[in-house]
Amino acid sequence: MASPSILEPTAPQGSVLIAGVGASQGVGAAIARRFAAGGYPVAIAGRNAEKLAATAAELVAAGAKVAHVVGDVSKPGDVARFVAAAQQLAPLAMAVHNAGSNRWAPFLKVSEEQFESHWREHALGGFHLAQAAIPALLSRGGGTLVFTGASGSLRGKAHFAPFAAAKAALRAMAQSIAREFGPQGIHVGHVVIDGGIEGDRLMSLRPQLKEERGPDGLLNIAAIAEAYWVLHHQHRSAWTLELDLRPWAESF
Repeated sequence: MASPSILEPTAPQGSVLIAGVGASQGVGAAIARRFAAGGYPVAIAGRNAEKLAATAAELVAAGAKVAHVVGDVSKPGDVARFVAAAQQLAPLAMAVHNAGSNRWAPFLKVSEEQFESHWREHALGGFHLAQAAIPALLSRGGGTLVFTGASGSLRGKAHFAPFAAAKAALRAMAQSIAREFGPQGIHVGHVVIDGGIEGDRLMSLRPQLKEERGPDGLLNIAAIAEAYWVLHHQHRSAWTLELDLRPWAESF
């Protein structure tokens, strides 16, 4: 029998859970669209009920099999509901932690509450999702667990101490999980997104940025989603742990 193609999963297709989905023009929604277009049932989860319902409705209108669950990834009870919703669609094949909140502040003005809120969203949220998803992936015989990272996980810029600390913790945890569960058939990936994302969040704050950066000067959300698709379908003889994505014109 021929070896599986890099474009085909090594186990039967199952459901995909994306925790951290908001507006339709965001990374989480783009990942859901890509996998739904590939025939996967998708479960999407997020804190904003209105945005989540609108994104779910768009996916259903496009013919996708979708479940959507409102909740907070930093709360273990909510994360258990996320995984259960995906499992009701089909055995969980992939889980994505896609928290992306980031707030600028001079270090001496950062409160303990602000620092802890970043840690809860990124590091603790990733921990809860991994603990809830890994047993489901193991029972299926393997799967994929991907964490959305940022350049802050590699270097701490001025005025972004809470974000950098939280994302660095998430990255280190992803490395540890990959080393423990890779031999058990779970492909762990950490995606470093290094640059501005052309989505609702950034465009609503700085609408002029797209023109300032020029053609393809911002990360296209569909292109980001394609990278997650590729990660999930890599042959296990050549798995990627860390993948960095940035616009071609981005300085790094």
